[in-house]
Amino acid sequence: MIEVQNVTKRYGDLTAIERVTFSVNKGEVLAFLGPNGAGKTTTMRILTCFMPATEGVARVAGFDCFEQPLEVKRRIGYLPETPPLYHELTVREYLTFVGRLKGLSAENLRSGLDRVVERLSLGEVRHRLIGNLSRGFQQRVGLAQALLHNPPVLILDEPTVGLDPKQIIEIRELIKSLAGSHTVILSTHILPEATAVCQRVVIINAGRIVAMDRPDRLSARLRRSEKISVTVKAPPAGLAERFRALPGVQSVFEPTDTGAFLLECELGRDLRDEIARFVVGNGWGLLELKTIPMTLEDVFLRLTQHEDITAGEGEEARTPSKEQARA
Repeated sequence: MIEVQNVTKRYGDLTAIERVTFSVNKGEVLAFLGPNGAGKTTTMRILTCFMPATEGVARVAGFDCFEQPLEVKRRIGYLPETPPLYHELTVREYLTFVGRLKGLSAENLRSGLDRVVERLSLGEVRHRLIGNLSRGFQQRVGLAQALLHNPPVLILDEPTVGLDPKQIIEIRELIKSLAGSHTVILSTHILPEATAVCQRVVIINAGRIVAMDRPDRLSARLRRSEKISVTVKAPPAGLAERFRALPGVQSVFEPTDTGAFLLECELGRDLRDEIARFVVGNGWGLLELKTIPMTLEDVFLRLTQHEDITAGEGEEARTPSKEQARA
């Protein structure tokens, strides 16, 4: 549904993105992650035909973003980081105006407007001026204009900015409900958001793609040890040293305010049985024993701090090599 092949964008001597390549399958929700200035918004603008690439090819639904921009725009809904709103219009007036710009018939405009107003809970404010709405409601109006013509592709740049926790949950559930019927690219710096709603992530740093895979597979590739948290009711003096002496335990971090020891163990070894027997057998009182998974935030920080990783097998797991990075 979306194909980006070796796309580069230069502004004079400045290269914003270089040889960016990824694809999004039909019905997939993809997170596009990266620190500020990494090239996320530049890539989104090329995909939405806001500006052309210097080199490379980008296609949406089979149409070239440079050669067939009108065909691409008919098939996408775009929510930029700052929603394109007219504050002097009411919500209904604005959505009607947007629908006419998109070329919707009177019947399709009416049904589309009713659909997005209901889906985004805008009924109570549909006759209010947009300029008088809260930041959260304005963001929802921006998302409504992207969904109004029911496009097959949605490109959302920071869609939950300015929303309260309840609204964030509602928008996340909406995005998840779009999977299958819509192809979605979600650009965000909120990592739990990507984990909650996206099936796959692309991580960009300094204008280059550094990883592309499912969050769990990225975690597995980057994990260097197994981490186990152990909370003991009555720990004796020197327990950390005793833990370190257990076969397979590489290092032990003393309890913090949580009262839990953190054990780093050899990769691929599950030592929970041995640790449980050790604590219980000595009568120290085992309160909690659990593994600590590697989060998407851990993955993101490691990749954007230029640490080398070993790429997994298959196209989805591929990351640029050092030779490719120099090219």
